Amino acid sequence: MTLKTKDLHFKAEAVQEDGVFSGYCNVFDLKDSYGDIVRKGAFAQTLLDWAGKGKMPPVLWNHDRNQPIGVWTSLKEDDHGLYGEGKLLINDVARAKEVHALLKAGAIDGLSIGYFLNKWTYDEKEDTLEILDVDLKEVSVVTYPANVESTVSNVKTALLHGELPTLSEFEKFLREAGFSKTQATAIAGHGLRKLLRGEPEKTEVDTALTILKSINTGE
Repeated sequence: MTLKTKDLHFKAEAVQEDGVFSGYCNVFDLKDSYGDIVRKGAFAQTLLDWAGKGKMPPVLWNHDRNQPIGVWTSLKEDDHGLYGEGKLLINDVARAKEVHALLKAGAIDGLSIGYFLNKWTYDEKEDTLEILDVDLKEVSVVTYPANVESTVSNVKTALLHGELPTLSEFEKFLREAGFSKTQATAIAGHGLRKLLRGEPEKTEVDTALTILKSINTGE
């Protein structure tokens, strides 16, 4: 299973001198650059699971699990999205102090969730993936929100785990591989769309991997 991310800008004014900060980690009913829409309730179960553990997801720097920089004191869903209040450990963690300074200066302004996808539905008419339930692993402060590109590596990783990228991710991958926008849309629309309607069979995954290898190596 591949860890996925979703990013959002937030205002530097929400960052206090003592390292306390707040903002929306994700917004509902908004089609993002991947063609995905997160629906209200997507975080309900995972927040209950974290509460059952008596802890919160960590605040990381750029999704690096080796660089925790703070703690969340509150995470909750409201009508707008996933709202969080946290604290950067500026007196104890050097990187947290650096990130705090960058946030206050407005040099960086992104929050991004790291999660596993549990439940979703695909809306063919709107060409969107509706995210209904996630397993939230962490929330990061990031340098460039909404700037994670689809690559040959992560598309292959998804396929190897029996998963599929979203249509927009696959189209980006095809564009990076040299296909025109029209060609990428046609290939993703006629092939991947059918697989997104149900679970991919092993033969379909094997075929997709063969195609990806051919595109990547020029074989």
